[in-house]
Amino acid sequence: MRIVVTGATGNVGSSLLDALCAEPAVDSVLGLARRVPETVPARWAAKVELAAVDVVTDDLASRFAGADAVVHLAWVIQPSRRVEVLHATNVVGSSRVFRAAGEAGVASLVYASSVGAYSPGPKDRPVDEAWPTNGIPSSFYARHKAAVERRLDELEAARPRVRVVRLRPGLIFKREAASSIQRLFLGRLVPVRALRPKLIPAVPRVDRLVFQAVHTDDVAEAYRLALTNPEARGAYNIAADPVLDPAELGRVLGARPLPLPAPVLRTGADLTWRLGLQPTPSGWLDMGLSVPVMDTTRARTELGWTPRHSAADALLDLLDGFAHRAEGPTPALQRYSKPPKEAEEAEVRAAA
Repeated sequence: MRIVVTGATGNVGSSLLDALCAEPAVDSVLGLARRVPETVPARWAAKVELAAVDVVTDDLASRFAGADAVVHLAWVIQPSRRVEVLHATNVVGSSRVFRAAGEAGVASLVYASSVGAYSPGPKDRPVDEAWPTNGIPSSFYARHKAAVERRLDELEAARPRVRVVRLRPGLIFKREAASSIQRLFLGRLVPVRALRPKLIPAVPRVDRLVFQAVHTDDVAEAYRLALTNPEARGAYNIAADPVLDPAELGRVLGARPLPLPAPVLRTGADLTWRLGLQPTPSGWLDMGLSVPVMDTTRARTELGWTPRHSAADALLDLLDGFAHRAEGPTPALQRYSKPPKEAEEAEVRAAA
């Protein structure tokens, strides 16, 4: 098999390259990203070619020619104050990827959707993949994920012979992503090296602050299974146990859950974002409070997917990365190379 991966050098993309290099059925991988390292890291050299490509402006069909499958991971998280830039890559760029894959005659398309695509739903029971995917209106990320799901609906209707798979993971963590996650979501003012379980005295106990997480390597394994199983089609929820609510977070971190009204937390997030103190707008909190808990039965039974890491282990792996300033082998996974303001205003690309 020949696989093309967009957004190949980010959090998920780097782990997917690892998984594909270890897969005997995969002969070669073309990894596309806006920024690539000067040389292919040694662990990928046997199978992977990297190329600098922008999904908004560059020719894609020629890159996809001869591929058995395309995995679309390319996504923008920043600059969060320029929604038109985000939309251009996330929605328009995704549409270009899908159209080019069709023009190139690619048989299989695997897309990185998200729990964020879902409409508001319950936190006290899991929902399956049939739950509506209209997003959360106040979150650009959720709106864009929902919009791209509609573009995929159009592709499936127009090209029914294309095998389309949508993976909808929860929060995705690994140690090597620590520097990237700090840059994209926390900024330099957050003392991430102090985010160690023994140093965190309390966690907020906020109504509906309940979320699911999964280790990046386990997400990569889900992609590998989707690529190599010709029967895999449609959407698959991807998340590990346990569900992380305030009580579970307190247990994992050895911290005390303290009551905090959601409006107070949202006001704080919004104010600090508007003041430029951190790069994450309050829509991310709205999404976390609104999206449902996902049922992962379909991925486990139809794909044969079993996560090797618990949700708690994935979170702890990330925190260890913060503590040790961990980074990966690609520009997308490395620490700041510019002052904070310039870094936030630059078009920082990341995989979802």
